[in-house]
Amino acid sequence: MIRKESRSKIRAKKHYKLRNRINGTSERPRLSVFRSNDHMYAQIIDDTVGNTLVSASTTQKDVKAELEKTNDVAAASYLGKVIAERALAKGITEVVFDRGGFIYHGKIEALADAAREAGLKF
Repeated sequence: MIRKESRSKIRAKKHYKLRNRINGTSERPRLSVFRSNDHMYAQIIDDTVGNTLVSASTTQKDVKAELEKTNDVAAASYLGKVIAERALAKGITEVVFDRGGFIYHGKIEALADAAREAGLKF
């Protein structure tokens, strides 16, 4: 009997493959994105020391106050703008984009485009 793997297992497998190729350094940290059914999370991580330099999510009060819904494309683009502003305030201009095994479409694409428009280079 043939059974399909769950979507979350497929995404996790894709993410492991991506992480073998993508690595954040202190000069060019990694912008990691995760989305659940209700919220989106973005972190800028220096993998050489394992530190999160900047983070933003739709669960934070200041971000959530600006949004009507926390799980749509508009929320993703606003989160991209917020993470880029926080990164630029810390002096981070270039990053490596880690889509977290998600397809580069919809919310993930909106977050990436908004971060680029706000000044991050990747």
